[in-house]
Amino acid sequence: MDVGPPELVAGAILVSLTAYVLLGGADFGGGVWDLLASGPRKARQRALIAEAIGPIWEANHVWLIIVVVLLFTCFPSVFARLAIMLHIPLSLMLIGIVLRGSAFSFRSHYGPGHGEEAGSADRASAHWGRVFASASVITPLLLGICVGAIAAGTLRPPGASGFRDFVATFVAPWLTPFGLSVGVLTLVLFAFLAAVYLTLEARDPALREDFRRRALITAGLAFVAAFGALGLALAGVPRMARALTGGPRALALHAATGAAALTAIAALWWRRFRLARLAAAAQVALILWGWALAQYPYLVPPDLTIRGAAAPRITLVLVLWALVAGGLVLFPSLVYLLRVFKREHAGR
Repeated sequence: MDVGPPELVAGAILVSLTAYVLLGGADFGGGVWDLLASGPRKARQRALIAEAIGPIWEANHVWLIIVVVLLFTCFPSVFARLAIMLHIPLSLMLIGIVLRGSAFSFRSHYGPGHGEEAGSADRASAHWGRVFASASVITPLLLGICVGAIAAGTLRPPGASGFRDFVATFVAPWLTPFGLSVGVLTLVLFAFLAAVYLTLEARDPALREDFRRRALITAGLAFVAAFGALGLALAGVPRMARALTGGPRALALHAATGAAALTAIAALWWRRFRLARLAAAAQVALILWGWALAQYPYLVPPDLTIRGAAAPRITLVLVLWALVAGGLVLFPSLVYLLRVFKREHAGR
């Protein structure tokens, strides 16, 4: 495989997507568990989720911003195709991100002790909590639906001239059983990551057990969702199905993903939570990389390849140098941010 500036930029996009899924995805998963909090410890469950994601969650969107900027600058035809063909789910997803962030902030403002009356503050806090949790469910679904539409190879250049053409061009390519199955898989994986991460965030043994059970349940659901998506791919997306099931590379990737999943389950069962976190992150990352490898060399099947859609070489080279320079600032800053706030959380 010949690796040049286009492949290096595409690799940077994949790395940024992986970081967003493993960090930002877990934050969305936290919102899912906020919605599903139950039992005598539900208030403490929600408090733990807020403490875990509150100080740093907004920083995770930097990875999504990097993806958008790299697509716009280095693969403009890909950016145009996605922004036009997926404008409905992408717009809804962005609205969900904004609603989620706003609701999280407003709920914090209306916490106990704020407002003129405690009862009014509690009602406002509960209202914004529902908005936060609902947006945390809907947004990952839409993200997965967009990924499913790309993987299916149904995003053709627009040619709508009437309502029927509009539906066929801008709705039908992403509103499919396969796309919905990828959306469900994305949501389940994000919830799984959040539950695993929260087992390490919890200092109370009872809370830790709550999220351990949730992690084990979602691990099982992830298997069901993954096989469901694969079955729909075999039925309706033959090109992707062949790439996912044929050849030694695909088999090796499946083996590695399965090993990571089983390791995560075993570690959760035996309460080895640090190992469970590593294995869960590896499992989700391998699923994402499997999709990328399955459609290589295409960025948007069936016609936009990495090299065919790339900007001029000088643009790619300058962007790569900018990525190196930015990484020298970004990565140490994020590590420092995590260390400061996680140490503060551990000390409480």
